[in-house]
Amino acid sequence: MRKALLPVLAAALVTAATPAVASAAPPPKWGPCPADAAGLGLECGTLDVPLDYRDPGGKTIEIAISRLASAKPEKRRGVLLTNTGGPGGEGLAFPDTLKKLKIPQEVLDSYDVIGMDPRGVHNSTPVTCGLSLEEHPTNIPMYAKDSADVTNEAQRVAGVAAKCGSSTTASLLPYMTTANTARDMDRVREALGERKVNYFGISYGTYLGSVYTSLFPERSDRFLIDSATGPGGWDASFARMFGQGVEDRFPDFAKFAASKPEYGLGRTPAQVTAKYFELAARLDRKPSPEGYDGKVFRHVTFADLYYDKTLPKLAETWRALDTGKPVPTPAAAAGAGFPSDNYIASQLHVICNDSDWPENVGTYRRNVAIDRFRHPMFGAAAADITPCAFWPSEPIEPPVKITDRGPSNVLIVQNLRDPATPLAGARKLREAFGDRARMVTADQGGHLAYLFKDDKCANDLATRFLVTGSRPSGDFACETQG
Repeated sequence: MRKALLPVLAAALVTAATPAVASAAPPPKWGPCPADAAGLGLECGTLDVPLDYRDPGGKTIEIAISRLASAKPEKRRGVLLTNTGGPGGEGLAFPDTLKKLKIPQEVLDSYDVIGMDPRGVHNSTPVTCGLSLEEHPTNIPMYAKDSADVTNEAQRVAGVAAKCGSSTTASLLPYMTTANTARDMDRVREALGERKVNYFGISYGTYLGSVYTSLFPERSDRFLIDSATGPGGWDASFARMFGQGVEDRFPDFAKFAASKPEYGLGRTPAQVTAKYFELAARLDRKPSPEGYDGKVFRHVTFADLYYDKTLPKLAETWRALDTGKPVPTPAAAAGAGFPSDNYIASQLHVICNDSDWPENVGTYRRNVAIDRFRHPMFGAAAADITPCAFWPSEPIEPPVKITDRGPSNVLIVQNLRDPATPLAGARKLREAFGDRARMVTADQGGHLAYLFKDDKCANDLATRFLVTGSRPSGDFACETQG
């Protein structure tokens, strides 16, 4: 993981702590964390929240939260809620992860950092679709070579959606939404006795934070969102942006691979790019002995473009496929005591419930045909059909509209070349927020910026915002690092 550096900031710049308020919800009983979330100084608890906020006195589910309390009461200014993305990402251990990422001590002094497994996830009443890995091996749409591939994939994902609708947790299915997760966050605020909350969310967590501060602008203080999905979250238009994201990011890998002749993938970035299309076409015709066909090759490439640390692994995979040597297969990890499909199931629940996806298979055929030419590296995957086209319930409410109504308290941090949450989406979110937001861009590639990458400019601006509330007067572009 990367380190972030923090300049020493004058104590006079730190905003006074938000006074506590009487809580209508009982405070959590803090105690030891589950083994998979245990960390030094971390304590955990649970809250009961309504399954359906339209029926606040009805059925409840459990939400698991954690706290890394400030060790400096005189510097504490409130709580910092966090989200790790996904949707479906576990969050109980995230405050401890932030310590390991070397989040500056000034931030830890300023806040009780709060982690949460969102509704439906892991230690919070978990959902399942009863899926095996073979039934739905990826959360990213499959690459479609042609129109027939879309038709075949439609049959497969219709079966996935049907299993979600008949699973042992199907009664919970319609209520797993970003808006309800944001309402859960407000119950956490209430239980902790806080008038306002601060927030740090990454990836999909940028949408969750955007929804919270739109639903509850008067209860929102400093909102730091890193690697933005855009104002619609993970909807059908966002999914298609993966095609653009791969093309934004791929030049970084091409430059890396070309600088390492031992991989044999090309001596120039242009040759590495040509190798991508050569390998994809070759594997489309004849998969490797391990089962790498062209679809798997494209998906593995997409996944390993996320972080600089996985670029060598990606180059080694390409070399093995190019030379006919065995490709190492990592062992799959499973969490004991939880549904093995919980991550993918909770993710499907949220993205399929959050917005009304196209249901006509022909729409996806057209989109795939368009994006295969618009974004030839990965567009025919990004535009392909998903289980959301056959989801067994309709959205229970319209999507939350992100607007410029509310306090000017949002800072967006964004890498220029992000394969998963492309710059184009962050710009749309920035536009939707209007004067509520400022955006800091970092001239670097990969997914996630603050603490996960080395750009001192972006890291320092994000830290200064959390500690002092200060933002650039306008959008700010951090220059290329020497």
